[in-house]
Order: sequence, then C-alpha cells, then structure tokens
Amino acid sequence: MNIFREEINMSVVSMKTNDDKRVELEICVGAEEFGKALDASFKKNSRRMQIPGFRRGKAPRKMIEKMYGEGVFFEDAVNATYPAAYEAAIEEKGIEPVDRADIEVKDVSKDGYTFVATVTVKPEVTLEGYKGIEVEKKVYAVSDADVDAELNRELQKNARIIPVEDRAAQNDDTATIDFEGFVDGVAFDGGKGTDYPLVLGSNTFIPGFEDQVVGHNIGDEFDVNVKFPEDYHAEELKGKDATFKCKLKALKMKELPALDDEFAKDVSEFDTLEELKADIRKKAQERKDDQSQTEVEDKLMEEVANKMVADIPECMYENRINDLIREFEYRLRSQGLNLADYLKYTGSNMEAFRATYRPQAEAQVKTRLALEKIVELENIVATQEELDEEFAKIAKNYGMDVEKVKGMLPEKEIASGIAMNKALDLVRDTAVVKEVAETAEEPAAEEGKKKTTRKPRAKKVKEEASAEESAE
Repeated sequence: MNIFREEINMSVVSMKTNDDKRVELEICVGAEEFGKALDASFKKNSRRMQIPGFRRGKAPRKMIEKMYGEGVFFEDAVNATYPAAYEAAIEEKGIEPVDRADIEVKDVSKDGYTFVATVTVKPEVTLEGYKGIEVEKKVYAVSDADVDAELNRELQKNARIIPVEDRAAQNDDTATIDFEGFVDGVAFDGGKGTDYPLVLGSNTFIPGFEDQVVGHNIGDEFDVNVKFPEDYHAEELKGKDATFKCKLKALKMKELPALDDEFAKDVSEFDTLEELKADIRKKAQERKDDQSQTEVEDKLMEEVANKMVADIPECMYENRINDLIREFEYRLRSQGLNLADYLKYTGSNMEAFRATYRPQAEAQVKTRLALEKIVELENIVATQEELDEEFAKIAKNYGMDVEKVKGMLPEKEIASGIAMNKALDLVRDTAVVKEVAETAEEPAAEEGKKKTTRKPRAKKVKEEASAEESAE
C-alpha cells in the first residue's frame, strides 16, 4: 500500500458552493509531502528508464530529470498523493460527499501542487414530527386455504412422475413434442424443437399453444394455430399468425402421494398429519406477522420521508439505482445469466430497466436521509457492545473470523447502520398504531403485492433456447 494514501499534510486554500450547489475545494499539497512522493516515484520507476552510461536503475535522479524533463515523476507523485489529500480536506471541512469528485490538477512544480475537487455533498435536511405518527396495522390470519396450499406444495414436491399411455393429454401433463413453426407457409428461425418437454397449462409457450395440445393422444400429428403477441421480443414475428406442425411423442403425469399420517412422517419430524398442519399454520402465522410488521415500518418510513424537507441531488438516486442493478446482476450470475441476455429475453432495454428501480431507489434514499437526521437530532450512537455483536453476527453469517471481518468493514459504517436501526426503533416505538383485521376483499397475498416493491426477476433460460424462445 502506498504510504501517501494513509496520511498526508495538506491545506485547503478555499471552499465555495457553486451555482449547481456542488462544493468546490481548492487543495494544496506542499513541497515536503510532494517531495516524499517524488522520491518514491523515482525509486519505483527509475529501473524502467535507460540512461546512456549507466546500468538500468543506477542513473541518478538528476540525470533522469535532465534527460526526460523535470516533471517526469510529477504525474505519478500527484496520483499517489491527491486521494489522501482530498480525504483529509473533506474531513477537515466536515462535508459528506454523495458522489465521486471531479478533480482538476494545476500549478504542479517541485514545490508542490494545487488541485480543485468539485463534489456533490449530502443535502441539508429538516425534519419534524417523526414521533407519535398514527398508522394502521393490518392483522392477517392464516386460513384453512393457506394451510391446504402449503400442503399441496409439499405434495407436488414429493410427487412421482409416471408415463401416461391410456388417455389424451390433459393440463398439468408433461408432453414431449416435436414442433416446427411457419409464418405465411415459411419456416422461421428458432421455431423448431425436437423432444421438447412442455408442461401443459404452465403458459410457457405463446397464448393458445398449450390449449391446442390438450386432447391429443400419443402419436398424433396436428397443427397448432396461434398469433404472436404485439409485444413479442422478435420484431419480425410481432402480431403475426403462425402455424406450428406438431407431433405428440410421449406423455407423463405427476402421481401425488396420499395425504395421511404416513406422508407427514415422510416429509417432517411429526407423526401425524394434524401435527404437520398445526406446524404449517404456526409458521405461516409467523410469516404473516412479519409481513404485517414490515408494512407498518414501511408506512412509518413513508410518513417520515414525507415530513422531511431536503433538496436531494439527482446523483443520489442514480447511484442507488446503480447499486440495485449491481445486486440484481450478481443474482443473475449465480443463475448463469448476464444482464444483457436478461434484457434480450424480456424484450427490455437498459433505460426502461433502470426506470423500474426508480421508485425503490427514491424511497431508500429518502428513508436513509430521514433516519440519519433522526440519529443526529436524538444524539443516537452505537455502543461498543452493539458493535461487537454486529461484527460477530456478520462473521457467523459468512463463516469468517471476527477480526478478519473487522479488518474488511469500516467500523464507522457498521456504527451508522446500528444507529439508523435504533432511529427506526424510536419512530416505531413512539408511533400510535391501530390494528385492523384483514378483510375478505383484501386477502393477505394481495395486500402484500400492493405494499411491497419487488425487484424484477430473471427468466429461467434453457441452453437450447432457440426453439423455446420462438414458441414462447
């Protein structure tokens, strides 16, 4: 690590706020600090410089500067020193950047240099009325239908797949088919598949396709007539009528186990079906209670954000969108996909994709600013015990040594997160919460959809996607 990134003496010549509300700092690095950086640059780079009469790396510095110019080491020395000088300057002036600074270096000589750093800073925030907020809390109850749905999922997971030979295809069957698509009597690229396993009723293929496979028997050859959607991702097929020549080669179906005590023993630690149902109900109620609490906190934060007054820089929203997209790309890579392919298969583009994250980014930026202001107003701090507990939890989650985690994560950031959580606790604990029962018109599942901002999900893309892509 370069020592000049650790600590540096500098002076702030001037600081002003421009018309665009960005702060401009003029910073000077003097002869002593710059001289150390020049010496380090000489030692690092002299081995690469050939001077007549001297072995490589043995030429005196003055000879190198005479041959290559006095400023031969200036750029490297500036790059080694300005980051630490900038960090020291913003700490001295007590400003909080929210974006990367624009750096302009000027007046460089052996006696030092000055540079101008122009940066967007955290906005001033005014906040009142964050205590005693009135909010409704929806109380959800677990229904018999919820329990039955969970039991059905367990049945499906434990189903056997068996061949079908004595009847026609039905929804939920897996039909193995050959198909080839034609538009105006001409086969189109990507419209052919062989031995393709299609779950009927899954809506995997374009509307109407699977319905026309239902009712056919193994060995049947038949036509499927469909119309490509107007928003189909392949431009040349949008809105076109198509005929797929198909052959049904095999059928398979799921055979579900009996729903009885033996099933309960096989899939759980319980001896009876009633015990399993009771456990399912208990865990479902815990999830619904968590959902209810999350919704209350979301409402409270929305109310707090609405009470906040701040001129929030656009870059804060854009940077948060960038963070969310990076998180999404990481999840895609874990599925063997990349963002470019995802946009292609969903018929989207980057501009539209970024727009889907805008509401979520705005809410998160406003929430963070509001919580940080509450931390400031209430003088909330993280105790050493809380810091130690948080580091221990992180270390356990990642299977790492605590000291290694402490070396990787800045304590200041961990402390900030703890303090903001305590600010959220304060808002929640002082709120006036009125509980209301879930109504039949607003089932819990639908309520969850209304209140939760969800991230886009990636389609599962098969390796042999060309045939599937056209029929989908």
